[in-house]
Amino acid sequence: MRALAAHSTLNLAYVDDAGDPQACAVFYALSDAGTLLFLSSPSTTHGAALAERSPAARVAFTVQADQQTWTTISGVQGRGACRRVAEGGLEGARAAYLRAFPYVAEDPRLARAVGSAALWEVVPDWLRVIDNAKGFGHKEEWEAPGRAR
Repeated sequence: MRALAAHSTLNLAYVDDAGDPQACAVFYALSDAGTLLFLSSPSTTHGAALAERSPAARVAFTVQADQQTWTTISGVQGRGACRRVAEGGLEGARAAYLRAFPYVAEDPRLARAVGSAALWEVVPDWLRVIDNAKGFGHKEEWEAPGRAR
């Protein structure tokens, strides 16, 4: 989870309503439970596609820093289920998001957007951490216990 906590932009891949692959970038926060929290309106292309596959759309994602070199590249590849945060979890999820992005609460326009946008979470069930600083092609993988393939 350290590798996920080190970044803030999630490249999210999903399938749209027509069955075509799509991708988008969103700012995310890591929850205490290890889910990836992001905001998006259900009216966006990705919001509509994720809502269509509710309660849990299958997604793939990557996170990494910009401006890396071949010998130092590090990041995370993953797969999981994406769903809207349930009503009972909204307060804690919003608090986690605002801890990651405190400037959002300080800007009235951004604070309104956070208050009105849908909050989503990706629940990872497979992760691959890449860290070429530990050796070219170094990978570590994690899979959720009991994950059905």
